Parts: sequence; structure tokens; C-alpha cells
Amino acid sequence: MASLQISGSVKLEPLVGFNRKCNLYPIRSFGFPHFRRRFSIGRSLLLRCSSSVSGDKIVGSEGDEKGFNTDAERDGSISALGFQLIPPGDRGSLSTSTKEITHQEEKKEVHDETEIADFGVPGNRAVEEGTAKVGVLNGIAQTIYNLVFVTSEAAPYSKTGGLGDVCGSLPIALASRGHRVMVVSPRYQNGTPADKNYARAKDLGVRITVQCFGASQEVSFYHEYRDGVDWVFVDHQSYHRPGNPYGDSKGAFGDNQFRFTLLCHAACEAPLVLPLGGYTYGEKSLFLVNDWHAGLVPILLAAKYRPYGVYKDARSTLIIHNLAHQGVEPAATYSNLGLPSEWYGAVGWVFPTWARTHALDTGEAVNVLKGAIVTSDRIITVSQGYAWEITTVEGGNGLQDLLSSRKSVINGITNGINVDEWDPSTDENIPFHYSADDFSEKVKCKMALQKELGLPIRPECPMIGFIGRLDYQKGIDLIQTAGPDLMVDDIQFVMLGSGDPKYESWMRSMEETYRDKFRGWVGFNVPISHRITAGCDILLMPSRFEPCGLNQLYAMRYGTIPVVHATGGLRDTVENFNPYAEGGAGAGTGWVFSPLSKDSMVSALRLAAATYREYKESWEGLMRRGMARNYSWENAAVQYEQVFQWVFMDPPYIK
Repeated sequence: MASLQISGSVKLEPLVGFNRKCNLYPIRSFGFPHFRRRFSIGRSLLLRCSSSVSGDKIVGSEGDEKGFNTDAERDGSISALGFQLIPPGDRGSLSTSTKEITHQEEKKEVHDETEIADFGVPGNRAVEEGTAKVGVLNGIAQTIYNLVFVTSEAAPYSKTGGLGDVCGSLPIALASRGHRVMVVSPRYQNGTPADKNYARAKDLGVRITVQCFGASQEVSFYHEYRDGVDWVFVDHQSYHRPGNPYGDSKGAFGDNQFRFTLLCHAACEAPLVLPLGGYTYGEKSLFLVNDWHAGLVPILLAAKYRPYGVYKDARSTLIIHNLAHQGVEPAATYSNLGLPSEWYGAVGWVFPTWARTHALDTGEAVNVLKGAIVTSDRIITVSQGYAWEITTVEGGNGLQDLLSSRKSVINGITNGINVDEWDPSTDENIPFHYSADDFSEKVKCKMALQKELGLPIRPECPMIGFIGRLDYQKGIDLIQTAGPDLMVDDIQFVMLGSGDPKYESWMRSMEETYRDKFRGWVGFNVPISHRITAGCDILLMPSRFEPCGLNQLYAMRYGTIPVVHATGGLRDTVENFNPYAEGGAGAGTGWVFSPLSKDSMVSALRLAAATYREYKESWEGLMRRGMARNYSWENAAVQYEQVFQWVFMDPPYIK
């Protein structure tokens, strides 16, 4: 009897047969082709389903101990909705992979358009060779992928900002949805208590040699399996030094290009050589490369692997967290990257005349992020607003034309937050707990913060907070200019952050001048950041640009009202307050001001403070709406999965 071979991975054998006819019309898709099926069904239909997953993990067929047995899940009309994985050794009483599905109703015509890969039904998954391995009815993900995150930092192991938060949380959310996830980052050892974060990571005993910077560099791999994720750490002496991942008190490390070139080469080898859980990830992996530090990965895939038949089925997605950092170095350093000479054009970059250092400067350089934009199969930014901003002159940092040419493959997905760590009902860092149903204890958090900081304990006084880096991007100069005007009002202002020494000195002088109104904490302290978020009434974020921003999300979850500049992720996530919407009930979660000026910022803050004092019902509505927003990583992971499907629809980048 004839059998139907679908996408080379699932074989459907009609053992009893269709009563009338079965026509299959292929439609382009990832994994299984989509099929349009029109048939009528009488009494029964038998399907035998066998899978053949590429040599990365399992090669087998029906009845093979190394294979998968799958059973088709069906709806009331016997339309195939998904395939149920039956792992080896857990087949229960099932002795054969053939099951009978009987339709007892009278014969009727069924006109069914079924997507075999993703079925168009949320919660179903499909078996697919290599990358999408199994379909589960009522499961979480539609298709299963081998995901390889490459990043310079991942919390809690290493973190300097939002990048570490994303790469420490998003992989866990994706793994919980059934994907196989690896995170590759350096094994930093800086002689501080932070080194203990790597204590449970074990040396895998795998050594590889990387050819770059005119020599052979040996790197090793450490591994920890935690929260369903394979955390892989690349070890080399260049990662063992005091400071943060990028520099120390004297500035950025001079060999960062070398350090992150090593990371990228090692990350490309990791899925091929590391037998994690007994099996490698293999060639059919999806690389998620974060910012310029991982930007060589898609270039290496295209230049050094695919021409030789390796990673021909892999894909890469660039995640841009901050376009301002691009990994630019002199053109003479190209030979250090370990790329073929003919690939210089991918990373070649010429500075505009006004940006050159002297009259004889040709402006030639290598720009790693530019190369990643050229060679990545898709691009994701950390908010929808930022996806548009990077294609503009104002937000493109010189790459706007290139990004505009790739606009069709750019998507914006707002970052999530760790809703377990940032939960006012359970947070161990705050003295009192509350929720959207009862936030009466929030004022006690405010009074406790005032006492801790030595401010007058005044629960009726609006308290404004700022948490972030003290630099130009974050609009600190605007706060500095507006400081005297704000101190005239009956408010209290608390700032937490470090950065530019001149702003640190300004914070200290403000505290000396306005002892009853201002407090500045130079440095960063996680428990204090939680207490400021819970204790303040208003959180100020006047950033010039903000790819996503997390503090406004934390603030809304804690019932603290954000006042933000209308840019990037701030504009996406904060809805401007409208007291007249919904029949006077009000709408919105904060204040969004524009343009970026002292006057517009001060006006928004004064309006927020007046609402706090005089319109308690409206203020409580703002709090409830903000606390009800869903910014979990689970929500973001679903959107990432849609991009994963799209990235496999098209062929990979080939020069």
C-alpha cells in the first residue's frame, strides 16, 4: 500500500484508507509543509506515524528503541491537530505505534484546512525533523527548536544591565515551553564573591582550538543544567580579571575584540562538540545572538561553516538591545577575526567625514554589529518602538540605511520581567507586602523607606524615584537642570545609580543642599532598588532613547506610577493617563511626556504629584491598571516563537 511522506520526517500510511479521496496541496511553510485537505470520512481511518530525527540526537523509525512513536491527536471531525510524543522507555501499554481512530457519526463531508506544522491552533506542536521535534495537543509551544543563545552576560552569573536580565530569564521561559535551550557566555572570574555564581558549573573536559588573532587559542567549556537550560561557559584566561565584563574603573578593556571573538568562535562549535545530556544540539540549531559581542556568530556561520556543508540548516537571529554599541575597531584588525579575506565587505565600515580624527584619516573600520545585521536571517529589537527608531536618522547610529533595507525581517518584542523576583506580595527585599487587590500596605513601604533614608516621614508627600545609570542617555542632565525647580515643590526625591563622576558629585551636593527633600545613593544595590520601587509613588525615566527599559515595568507591577519620555520601549509600555476615558473611570498607567525638555518633564511630574494629592480615586485606578499588566517572560516567549517559525521559512543567508 502506498505511503505518504511528509517533509521527510513523518510518514502517514493509510492502512484502512479514505472512503472517498484525499488530496494534499503543498503550501510553503517551515517544517512540515502546510496542507489543504478535503475529504469525507465514513467509519474509520488508521494512521501510522513514524519519525526520523536527525543524527543530533535520535535516528530511528517505527519500533526502533532510539526512535519516537507518535500518535495523532484529533478533534471531533477527525482532523489532525497534533502528534503526541511517546518517549523511548515510556510507552506504557502501547505495543504498537498504530492506533485506530473511529468516527461513529454518519458519513459527512469535511472541508478542512489543516496546517500540519503549526496547525493554526494555539497550544499544538508538530513533529519535524531536527529542529521541531514533536507536536503535543494542548502543549505550550507549537514547535520545538534547538535554541543557542550567545551573550556576553547572563544573570545571575554576570550582569551589568538589561542584557543580563534578558539572557538570564528568556531562555528559562522558552525551556519551560518545551524547547531545548543552551546559553553560551564567558566564565568570568574577577576575584569577587560573584565568582561563586559559577560554583556549580562543571568542566566538561572538552577543549577546542580557535584560530584567530594570528594564533591558536585553546578554550574550554563549563556547564550547569539549571531550570531546564544548559548554561555553557567559555573559559579562557582573558575572562579572568578584576572588573565587569567590559572594563574596570580605568575604562573599557583594550582587548574586548579578542575576548568576544573567542566567545563567538566557541559558541559556533558548542552545538557540535558538547554532548549535553548525552547528545549534541547538532547542526539544525537556531542561534540567538545578542548585541555586537555575539555579532560574529552569523558571519561565521555564513563564511566558515555553510560553504562546507555544516550548519546548512541552521538559522541565526540578531537581538539588538542597544544599537549605540557596535564593536567598531580599526580596519587593520579584520585579520584578527578569523574570517576569510573575501568577507571583509560584511564588516567593513567607513566613518562619515565629520567623525574622523584628522584630515588624513580615511575612516575605515570594521563594525561587527553591521556584519551581524547583514548576515542574520532575522532581527529582533527589545520593543516595537525601538524597531522603528533604529531605522531613523535619530536612532540609527549610522546604520539606519542598512536597517531600513532589512525592515521586512525586523520585529520588536517587548522584554518581560521576572514576575517571581518582582512581586510585591512576596518580595523579601521589602518590609511590607501588598497586591492589586489590597495595596494598603504600600504606604508602609514608603514610610519605611523614608525612615531608612533619613527623610521626614510624611506619607502624604509625593515621593519620586529614579533608578539607573548616571549618564547622558538616561537624561540625568535634564534632572540636574530641573533640580532647583522641583525642590521648590512639596515633594521628596530619591535617586539610585552610578556612572559619570560629575553626576555622582551632583547627587552628593543635592543631598547636602536639600536634606529634607533629596537623597542620592551612589552605586547599585538590588535590595535598595526593590525598596525604592515599592516605596516611591512616582518613578521618573527621562531617557533620551530607551530600547526597552525594565524599571517602568517593575514600577507598574509595584503600583508605582511611571513618568517617562516618549521614546522606544517607554512609549510602548506606558499608556498616558486620561482621566475622562471609560465614562470618567479613567485609562492609562502613567504619564508620557514629549518633547524631551526640562519644562515638559517638570510639567508631567507636577501633574502626577497633583493627581496623587487631590484625586486619590484616579490614582488608585492608575495603580490597579499598572499592576494588572502582563509583562511576564512567558508572554514574550510566545512572541519569540512566532519569529522562530518565520526564520525557518526562508533559506539561510548565503553570500
